[in-house]
Amino acid sequence: MKPFRDRLSIGRPLIGLWQALANGYASEICARAGYDWLLFDGEHSPNTLQTLLSQLQAVAPFTVDPYSVEPIARVPVGDPVVIKQYLDIGFRTLLIPMMESAEQAEAVVAATRFPPFGVRGVASATSRASGFGADAAYLKTAHEFITLIVQIESRAGLDAIEDIAAVKGVDALFIGPADLAGSLGHLGDPKHADVQSAIAQALKRIAAAGKPSGIFALSPEDARAKMADGVSFISIGTDIGLLANGARSSLASVKG
Repeated sequence: MKPFRDRLSIGRPLIGLWQALANGYASEICARAGYDWLLFDGEHSPNTLQTLLSQLQAVAPFTVDPYSVEPIARVPVGDPVVIKQYLDIGFRTLLIPMMESAEQAEAVVAATRFPPFGVRGVASATSRASGFGADAAYLKTAHEFITLIVQIESRAGLDAIEDIAAVKGVDALFIGPADLAGSLGHLGDPKHADVQSAIAQALKRIAAAGKPSGIFALSPEDARAKMADGVSFISIGTDIGLLANGARSSLASVKG
């Protein structure tokens, strides 16, 4: 399976869904639905390494044709220890939250690379990512399959877009509207005109820097608009949202 970064240039937006239920059953159901990617959230969901591992195993059959679902993990923080653990259990694509400088970006890139190109700890014989040692070339080739996405979700991040995008090893930039709204003084209102204007400018700057952009869409209409604007990958909701909205809708349809 190609690295996710290669799939970002196939000529159509890749559509994904946030996974926040921290449950293998739920992730298997979503993987069967036909999404291009699923985001397993380690920042705002009750996930542990064990729950993430079980979800990776649940979606493994769908990571190859005809499904080709890419499991992406959002780490809780861009810490080298956490990044190492997520990579060891088998994630090849990571989303790093709250990126605000080139120096931060350089540090997380280094955390995804084995020496001499980085600082990732070496434990290939016991890692699921290497097939528990079956992949003899893993230490030398692992970085070729890793896709690193950084999340822009603050005023500082906006100010540093060009510097962050220029860092070698940063493969894509993802806009987080909720935190960005809070940082810009509009907490809870990511649809505010100021926030949407900042997002539009950010997407143009990312494109000008030659990097793919991604975003969490606020609605189906927003998703279609952002895809028309050239966004390469887009989340159109969450598993929690699907369950909550479906539960309410079902009840309302009976109660009248």
